[in-house]
Amino acid sequence: MNMAHSRFNRLEDPGTDFPFYNGAPVVMSSRQWLFVMAMVVVGFSMLLLPIHWPGGAFGAFIPALLMPAIPLLALAYVAKSHWSAIFGKVGFREVRLMFGFALLNIVVSMGIGAIVHALTEVTPNSFAAQLNAADTAGRVVALAKTIPQLFGEEVITLLPFLAVLTWLTHSVGMGRKGAIVVAWLLTAVIFGMLHLPTYNWNWVQCIVVIGSARLMLTLPWIMTKNIWVSTGSHIINDWLLFGAGLVGAAFAIKG
Repeated sequence: MNMAHSRFNRLEDPGTDFPFYNGAPVVMSSRQWLFVMAMVVVGFSMLLLPIHWPGGAFGAFIPALLMPAIPLLALAYVAKSHWSAIFGKVGFREVRLMFGFALLNIVVSMGIGAIVHALTEVTPNSFAAQLNAADTAGRVVALAKTIPQLFGEEVITLLPFLAVLTWLTHSVGMGRKGAIVVAWLLTAVIFGMLHLPTYNWNWVQCIVVIGSARLMLTLPWIMTKNIWVSTGSHIINDWLLFGAGLVGAAFAIKG
């Protein structure tokens, strides 16, 4: 394969490539990928299972931490020390990219959200409502919990991205560019569907609005192959939106 013709040169950082799908830094078999995908499901289920976690308010951190930890441990089991290949350095450029992609996502999401809202009913985010109703300490704990949870959302999105990329390029014989596009779109749809319980099973809202947001949030991963950058973009995006909601609610009360 001619790598010069199989890259999105205007998007991807020069000299970078996704790990695992091409046998670097280590080959992962289909059975190993299936095991990792199974652990992705188990990790996500930690948020859904009706388990009464100990520790009061801080017990809510347990499922948020388990969601990324379980699939990452599975990746470390099959890839050994190479599991860290999905991570990269974080410097000034990476921080700028985090903010840039977060702002891009907000603009795109608000535009698409406004169109969807004009055409059909939408369901408000229940977490935003809980945040508005909480006291200061409750808000601090709730926002802190989003850090491992949003990191977990990146893990359960980008590991399937790599699994799909591997399957399409090796088993289906698809070219690298086409496989990236399919993995990008498919994981965005799955990500939207994972939010169905949060948004009262509103399929249009989850697939179109949440899915579009996921497309934007995966772009920094495609550019840098660094999960820290997409995670930072995700956290900044959500915190800006939640912060705007809190400010709006405060002004509404004063008014």
